[in-house]
Amino acid sequence: MKLYDNAAFTSPRRVRIFLAEKGIDIPREEVDVLAGEHRSSEYLAMNPDGTIPLLELDNGEYISETVAISRFFEHSCPQPPLMGNSAEEKARIEMWQRRIENRLTNSVATYFHHATEGLGERDRYRNPEWGQKNRIVAIEAMKQLDSQLEGNEFVAGDSYSIADITALCAIDFARAVDIPIPDDCPQLERWYQQVSQRESAAA
Repeated sequence: MKLYDNAAFTSPRRVRIFLAEKGIDIPREEVDVLAGEHRSSEYLAMNPDGTIPLLELDNGEYISETVAISRFFEHSCPQPPLMGNSAEEKARIEMWQRRIENRLTNSVATYFHHATEGLGERDRYRNPEWGQKNRIVAIEAMKQLDSQLEGNEFVAGDSYSIADITALCAIDFARAVDIPIPDDCPQLERWYQQVSQRESAAA
């Protein structure tokens, strides 16, 4: 088993944190995105979408997409549960994970690629106005999280979950591109300081 990884990117970090919380250690291979390794014929033969992370199973099958990879390890190593136990808990965690991914992670990524230099691609289409609108969406998403964390220790309730992992990585990405946690979000700041101190956050 092997994880195709990139140390600087948000999605692979989400998987690394998930694995660290589970206490799972598997071999990793760094994919140099800036050098275009994810677009090589060899990599595209494994993952036609050219995305990272990518999990290579012992039987030769490949699984891409962050949540899909996480589900594989949640099933094969159930403890500690990071995707919930009861049907209600699983649904709540999935709901918040999707909200964060759609409203925060994706908005920050759109801002990064459209309103900044991004990865420096000269031929990339950019719409700065659209990027700035997504910056606003990202800030609104942080305020929604602040409200959710009022009375909740973690994003989806009393237990640390994949929703917290997604939120942590999204907020760190946002901070890196100059979208800090708003001053009027004390619960989000409290939560952020708490989860950033978990050992897995350094994965």
